[in-house]
Amino acid sequence: MKNRIIILLTICALLALFLLFSDKFMQQDRLPALNPEQLKLALQEKPLRHLGIIMDGNRRWAQHQGLKPWIGHRKGVDSIKETLQFCKDYAVPELTLYVFSLENFNRPQEELSFLFDILAQEIASSEMDNLFKEGVRVRFIGDRALFPEKLLPLINDIEHKTALHTNLKLNLLFCYGGQQEMVAAARAIKNASVSDASLTWDQLKEHMWSAELPTIDLIIRTAGDQRLSNFLPMQSAYSELYFTPRLWPEITKDDLMQAADFFVNTKRNFGK
Repeated sequence: MKNRIIILLTICALLALFLLFSDKFMQQDRLPALNPEQLKLALQEKPLRHLGIIMDGNRRWAQHQGLKPWIGHRKGVDSIKETLQFCKDYAVPELTLYVFSLENFNRPQEELSFLFDILAQEIASSEMDNLFKEGVRVRFIGDRALFPEKLLPLINDIEHKTALHTNLKLNLLFCYGGQQEMVAAARAIKNASVSDASLTWDQLKEHMWSAELPTIDLIIRTAGDQRLSNFLPMQSAYSELYFTPRLWPEITKDDLMQAADFFVNTKRNFGK
């Protein structure tokens, strides 16, 4: 009996040590290998010109906290601000965020109403004044026929006010779906009477909602799922993909640095 107790206590002690050190290792894994100055130098040699992010996990974060889903969306705004600062600090000239997909219309109406209210408040907030001062260009990309009526004047206004800004391009995919974009482009080409034989990539791109977007160097997806979920299929053809289990409201500058570190250490062949 005494030996059994000793064995049990030993197992418990070993388990406690394992949990302690595994937690430390997990914390280390979230830290970038390069320090900030090293990362800046690495990104000068291998620029990250266009960063795309699939912001997933707002609702799960709220659920874990025992909160309503829209509280998670509001908390996620803080991570967007963190990402904008990261782009400024590390000279990333273009950022595209997956804000709201066409499939998201299937969510409960109450959640959608709060989500659109949050977006309206953010567009009209003092934070937008800071974007004006810092030379950020804001564009909304998606099916504009589906943009909520109350948001459309605000969207048009901010796009107009920032149209000539060049310090950072912020693209917000809103009421967007990659497959639906392809169908819309095909219909537009058909109406333009472009023959199948003469159709080129450039002609197709001209009719896309995302016509002005360049190819994406790095796509980050949060919350653990490893798929693109209809995110810019044309621009992501040769993107590097970085998946993290961290929920979007939990994302910090260290997480973004780690993703950038992954990018600079990835060899890009482009089929060669």
